Amino acid sequence: MAEQTDTESRKLLRRLRDTLAEDTAGQARLDHIVELIATSMRTEVCSIYLFRDPKTLELCATEGLKSEAVHKTRMKLGEGLVGRVARDGRVVNSADAPAERGFRYMPETGEEVFSSFCGVPIQRLGTKLGVLVVQSREARAFSEDEVYALEVVAMVLAEMTELGAFVGEGEALRALHTTPVMFRGGIGQEGVAEGHVYLHEPRVVVTNPVADDPEAEMTRLHAAIETLRLSVDDMLESVGEDPVDKDQREVLEVYRMFAHSRSWLKRMEEDIAAGLSAEAAVEKEQSSARRRLGEAADHYMRERLQDLDDLSNRLLRILTGQGRDTGAGIPEDPILVARNIGPAELLDYGRGKLRGIILEQGSVGSHAAIVARAWAIPLIVHTEGRITQEALNGDHIMVDGDQGIVHLRPDAGVVSAFRDKIAMQAQAQERYAGLRGLPAEAKCGTVVSLHMNAGLIAELPSLEGSGADGVGLFRTELQFLARNKVPKRSELAAIYSRVLDAAQGKRVVFRTLDIGSDKVLPYMKREEEPNPALGWRAIRVGLDKVGVMRMQLQALLRAANGRPLTVMFPFIAQFDEFRMARQHLLDEVERERKLGHPLPEKLEIGAMLETPSIAFAPRQFFEMCDFISIGGNDLKQFFFAADRENERVRRRYDSLNVSYLTFLQQIVERCNATGTPVSFCGEDAGRPIEALALTAMGLRSLSMRPASIGPVKHLIRRVDLSDARRVIDAARESGDQSVRGAVMEWLRTVGP
Repeated sequence: MAEQTDTESRKLLRRLRDTLAEDTAGQARLDHIVELIATSMRTEVCSIYLFRDPKTLELCATEGLKSEAVHKTRMKLGEGLVGRVARDGRVVNSADAPAERGFRYMPETGEEVFSSFCGVPIQRLGTKLGVLVVQSREARAFSEDEVYALEVVAMVLAEMTELGAFVGEGEALRALHTTPVMFRGGIGQEGVAEGHVYLHEPRVVVTNPVADDPEAEMTRLHAAIETLRLSVDDMLESVGEDPVDKDQREVLEVYRMFAHSRSWLKRMEEDIAAGLSAEAAVEKEQSSARRRLGEAADHYMRERLQDLDDLSNRLLRILTGQGRDTGAGIPEDPILVARNIGPAELLDYGRGKLRGIILEQGSVGSHAAIVARAWAIPLIVHTEGRITQEALNGDHIMVDGDQGIVHLRPDAGVVSAFRDKIAMQAQAQERYAGLRGLPAEAKCGTVVSLHMNAGLIAELPSLEGSGADGVGLFRTELQFLARNKVPKRSELAAIYSRVLDAAQGKRVVFRTLDIGSDKVLPYMKREEEPNPALGWRAIRVGLDKVGVMRMQLQALLRAANGRPLTVMFPFIAQFDEFRMARQHLLDEVERERKLGHPLPEKLEIGAMLETPSIAFAPRQFFEMCDFISIGGNDLKQFFFAADRENERVRRRYDSLNVSYLTFLQQIVERCNATGTPVSFCGEDAGRPIEALALTAMGLRSLSMRPASIGPVKHLIRRVDLSDARRVIDAARESGDQSVRGAVMEWLRTVGP
């Protein structure tokens, strides 16, 4: 039975391929296809529904239903059995369709006489394109062989849709990749940019979904799999025997396990036997894996499916010969579009080349976000919809990082409004440039020290250009994240020395390795934790892996080479953590002294205050710290118990919330009581209104991205901080939840 079905399936696929080659309009092709499928499946009805927009399906062709319903019948995602198939990406097979949950009767189609229903999703690599339906009067469930045959046909229809085989007059038959599309996502880095798409990993295009010779396709598949296995073996051999490489080796072992999976290979062989080409068979299984990936709640399972997805990509590129280098040159104004990207791959593009970054995945605290902030380019993460499937290399694109919006192939009205916004921001930056050499001195005479955050040597030229007083935070983890193995002490010492050279005597605060949570080293096995942000990260990792911490501290001391050195430990939650970390640094100082190496002219040892707990530490903690930096990004999310990567909750809580400002005031007062210098570091420091409120609460040092220094300085120089404090105090006493409204109203009256 299976052999007969496979043979019939191959015959049908060949007819579909011949239809694809016909010199006819898109609608004519669709009409011919539904007739072919209905005849081959021996059903009275075959219909194809395609998406008119992301939420609406439209009947685009039918054999057996009323022809006048074509391009008239529409349904929302999830509506009726067809909408359910599209929403869930799963087959619905019923002998009694009207009795099914969610059944919707469409009177204009004349489908009331048909009892049996089988709907199969038309999708390509996770992108939903439509639904293929067959129906019959006889009340019967379709067999497994028949459902499988329909799935194979749907795979070919997906490829044909992607190739534009059905482009025509109907609204649902418009050409893909030609119309304006807007995507929304999370704000990873603010800013606006206009440019042209550059795909980090261009899609593999399968131009031959149907094959005549299954044996030849089997041979091609086996040869490609063998090449894949050898490449994985080569990667494994390249991993050293160092214990640090153990985690990377475990990841590659999982790759090898999948590459040798018999069940994976068997499913693809069955697809080829049914009439698909080797490439289409791989892509069919990849689409299935991506669907399961989207449904998997278990973190481990999601990672394994991601591994399988990556292997499928490698296998497709081997089969098609389509490498990442497609010959498409990088445009002069590239906006990088990717599903996700690691720090090493992103840094390979180089500072100054990219105008913006758009990721389907990623997070506001990811490696890409850190680099985007360092490069001061807009970043959008977690875009709604499949922008990597919709965008083509060279497409015109506009990124609004302030609103979290992407305009792909924008129309003239959007282009005009967007360019007006860019021009206004450019004028403002020119105005701020005139303040570069002036202090951030308020009208009341209070001077605020403004520092920049950095993580790359390439950012250090911004120190002078931005007018920053120094580097308030140098993220040392990027040197670890951008490598495939732990960097050597000598390499780190050379990098840190160059940072101090570039600072030209200005103070640089080096934060020790801050990994964990969403910053996972490529050579370190990810810890399975229910809540990584509250888990094994930052100083907790450093104190457990003392060898790595001591190596980094040695590199910092040798980089200083007698110059002043400032070191800060991240994510301190209790006094003992700082005391132990500080002692490790002092032990290394003593070791360097015994070795005869030059010691820092001045050594400052500080802590980042990122957890509410450390704000209530004993007085001795504040006395022991040479300085404290309030890490606003983490502190705010822990204070409000609101994950800053969760859009549904993080925007509910205002940085100018009365409780939060009062808490910050208490921290400042504790530091003042012991004479401990205190600063604020984080996204809020770079927002002028928030920066004004922070300085009004007593903070006299702020650290932010270089591009924010001009706007913040501009506002501080035009206000009296004592007046601002009176406005804030009045709002607090009135019972307002946030002082933002009062501060904004006051600023309108003073007119800065």
